[in-house]
Amino acid sequence: MRARWITALLLALLAVVHADIWWGRGSIFQVEALRRELAELEQANEAARARNERLAAEVRDLQAGLETIEEIARQELGMVKPNEIFVHIQVPVAAREGGAASASGAAAPAPPR
Repeated sequence: MRARWITALLLALLAVVHADIWWGRGSIFQVEALRRELAELEQANEAARARNERLAAEVRDLQAGLETIEEIARQELGMVKPNEIFVHIQVPVAAREGGAASASGAAAPAPPR
């Protein structure tokens, strides 16, 4: 009779340990969820690291010389130098749609002189 109680006790302990492995703290499901979250956070961290490197390079360029400042002023602010003329040529929408095939492939022929 005593052997049955010991066997029952050991089976109960095994059931408790087994349940803890599957549903308790540090369970298999929780560990897998934490691994997925870690992978997502590492991707976000890598993206932030790349952005920081780009910004640091831009800061170094801005500190090093005036060429970068001039380029940004021309592109983003539309600034021009004194005695300089800015010409903006706008292509019609129909020409853009029809010319997309020629722009992606061969070069357009030169106009006659």
